[in-house]
Amino acid sequence: MFRPLRYILDRLITTGDLNLIDADDRNYGFGDHSGPPVVARIADKWTEIRLALNPMLAIGEAYMDGRLIIEQGTIYDLLEIILKNLAAIRWPRWLKLIDDARSLTRPLQNYNPVRRAKRNVAHHYDLDGSLYDLFLDADRLYSCAYFETDRTPLDEAQAAKKRHLAAKLNLRDGLKILDIGSGWGGLALYLAQTAHVEVTGITLSDEQLKISRERARAMGLSLAVKFELCDYRNLEGKFDRIVSVGMFEHVGTTHYRSFFDKIGKLLGDDGVAVLHSIGRFGGPASTNPFIAKYIFPGGYIPALSEVFPPIERERLVVTDLEILRLHYASTLRHWRQRFRASWHVAADKFGERFCRMWEMYLAAAETGFRYQNLMVFQLQLTKDQKVLPFTRDYMHEAERELRLRDSHPAPQQRGRSAS
Repeated sequence: MFRPLRYILDRLITTGDLNLIDADDRNYGFGDHSGPPVVARIADKWTEIRLALNPMLAIGEAYMDGRLIIEQGTIYDLLEIILKNLAAIRWPRWLKLIDDARSLTRPLQNYNPVRRAKRNVAHHYDLDGSLYDLFLDADRLYSCAYFETDRTPLDEAQAAKKRHLAAKLNLRDGLKILDIGSGWGGLALYLAQTAHVEVTGITLSDEQLKISRERARAMGLSLAVKFELCDYRNLEGKFDRIVSVGMFEHVGTTHYRSFFDKIGKLLGDDGVAVLHSIGRFGGPASTNPFIAKYIFPGGYIPALSEVFPPIERERLVVTDLEILRLHYASTLRHWRQRFRASWHVAADKFGERFCRMWEMYLAAAETGFRYQNLMVFQLQLTKDQKVLPFTRDYMHEAERELRLRDSHPAPQQRGRSAS
């Protein structure tokens, strides 16, 4: 085995049971043999070298390309052993230098003007829609669910997320609502069923736009909900409520001030905005290189210390902040298990290499939320702190009412055609 790789693993893996078979068919054991064993085979010497020199990228690429073969356990189990142990040690100096170099290039990597943002979105969201049917809930909500218990099924947790966000928007009849990054339309359509409101959903994905409009027509909500192919920077008008879920991760640090400046311009003086995004408990960092290269080009997960300064400069008021800690880990576990259960379907359509890439993405994301410093935050913003009720009780009351309504939907809520 390449000596630097063995040196890293000897220092890193102190708990768990990891066996690596190198390119010369020699078996090396790491850890204290606690927990279920994980056995992986490295196919060639060059992969050993890359795993030592640039592990954050090389692990994903080697697994995707079939040069890192998991013979016992799964890629999730391998990442879990690594990340569980990682908190107890420091990376060797050369690996820290690589990560520091990535951080220096962050402004360039996160530079997302309109055309580049459209291209980045197409890379991920304009894939064949049948892929997302394999692992998402029935409403195709591709963001962190809200688990009211640790045993809540995925579809129920995603419905709870919609209620949670609707309650924070403090809805009433007659409002104009903007959904920035509306995905396949699930949240926008739900809000139109919750109150007599006008909803505009904007996306940069042609595939999502087509499906969202089809759903609105099928539900009889085309007059209440309109979906447009539009970058938020090009939108004009005033809205009483603005919501954005899972989109801020694609804005890029260099655009944070312009993003919140645009929110301020679009939001009415007595309006309310809710931003739902992945975040970091720690300070600023670089994007995982495998995720940046293959999954979400131009994406970045912000620390709160990067989000609050541009909000303050644009004179927006943070009226509520909630941290969802392990909810995304639970969401990703459901997605990963559903995807693995449908592997044969995905492989027939997209190929084995794509399936390994997608599994690596889901496994890396889940372990990141379980064992690293990732979380989800929901920020509520206004221009005037007096526009909302005095305590947070209104959120809980609205959520209870929506839960009751959702469990016994009235016939007109299934197909109301106008706001």
